[in-house]
Amino acid sequence: MEAFINSFLLVFIGEMGDKTQLLALVLVTKFRRPWTILSGIFVATLLNHALATWAGAWISTLFSPTALKWTLGISFFLFAFWILIPDKEEESEQMRRGAFLTTVISFFIAEMGDKTQLATVALGAKFSTAVWITLIGTTIGMLASNALAIFLGDHLLSRIPMKWVRIFACFLFMGFGIAILVGFNSLY
Repeated sequence: MEAFINSFLLVFIGEMGDKTQLLALVLVTKFRRPWTILSGIFVATLLNHALATWAGAWISTLFSPTALKWTLGISFFLFAFWILIPDKEEESEQMRRGAFLTTVISFFIAEMGDKTQLATVALGAKFSTAVWITLIGTTIGMLASNALAIFLGDHLLSRIPMKWVRIFACFLFMGFGIAILVGFNSLY
């Protein structure tokens, strides 16, 4: 359960104001098909985060527990500071295709090298014995965050100052970094 909750929270909070959440807003505005967009996000996230989670689990076999602890702890601190940098809206050139295919392609590409994908790699390494649960947690976190953008859109996002969401997410990532550095062995 710890793997699921940690994975869900990190991705859900980490996605607030992220470029993929902005992309979800653009797609739903263009296509006016919220359930199709959410389905495309699900498929893209499942594929992208499956690769990231298993990569993290594999990476965990390459490092000693001490090296892995420091690598993961420091990476979560880097994510904490990275999340403070706002993303800019980027309109995809894939918009000529239908809503579902455009969403799958755009989201898969947008997540490559993104902080949530790299966090998913780190979570896969941290919870290497619970890869499926980690994948489910990150995928549901991504869907929940983007569902807010799709269904509540500008109304919700205009009421929540993104500065404070980013600061909260920064502290969340820092908390995970500290937890890893202080009590790594108790996490397994």
